[in-house]
Amino acid sequence: MHKRAKKALESFLAEDIGKGDITSKLLDKKRTTANIISRQQGIVAGVKYAKEIFASRGCKVKVLKKDGQKIKKNEKIITVSGPAHSILSCERTVLNLLSRMSGIATQTNTLVTMIKKTNSHVELYSTRKTAPGLRIFDKEAVEIGGGNKHRMSLDQMIMIKDNHIAVSKSLRELIRLAKRHYKTIEVEVENLNDAITAAIEGATIIMLDNIPPNKIRKIAKALERLDLRNKVKLEASGGIDATNVRSYAKSGIDMISIGKLTSSVSGLDLSLEI
Repeated sequence: MHKRAKKALESFLAEDIGKGDITSKLLDKKRTTANIISRQQGIVAGVKYAKEIFASRGCKVKVLKKDGQKIKKNEKIITVSGPAHSILSCERTVLNLLSRMSGIATQTNTLVTMIKKTNSHVELYSTRKTAPGLRIFDKEAVEIGGGNKHRMSLDQMIMIKDNHIAVSKSLRELIRLAKRHYKTIEVEVENLNDAITAAIEGATIIMLDNIPPNKIRKIAKALERLDLRNKVKLEASGGIDATNVRSYAKSGIDMISIGKLTSSVSGLDLSLEI
């Protein structure tokens, strides 16, 4: 397990426990067994982290459902045994993370299924719209659900966005500067002219931001006529969800990025029962 992930898990526990779980300490040295149970169907994600949290407090964990597996309502995911005060001190931290990650994985899987049934060549990507401190877990949950992580941090890839262009005043100059040092360059555009400029200057990915599917088709066809389409990947982003994702998948793009995968999370309903 990544050191950053372990450190984060410890900080999550510390945040919840504080100076000590004064209620669970009333149980003295009693030992018990508990199960984490699903209250709705979905895709489970975060099991390895749940196991790590419990194990760090001297508990034994039996994994019944692995990350990526489908779960039905009232199915057991994990059985944990050990000191009662340890299990109960970890309960909320485990459920919070497991619920969030499973919710992200479930939502991602639903959208990936819709996309692939429409166009098997289109890939779904997450964005950097993650909760501070949770990016490792949010992005991994997307991957477990069948999506792609995209950039984990700003140092991983050049992405020239509208505010960069607003400061620079020159899209061409920014792309040329980037090409001196980097091979992969993504550019956010809002119209056909900028898409053509980006493709001519050597951008490898063109993000079509808040552009409806019918206009994306026109941009894709224009790039084809200019013999530029095969030199770039087209990414659709902005306002995409289950209601319109199929339309975007049919619009001639290669990638769909959705910030709501990690910014508007509906956690999977889970519970821990002794």
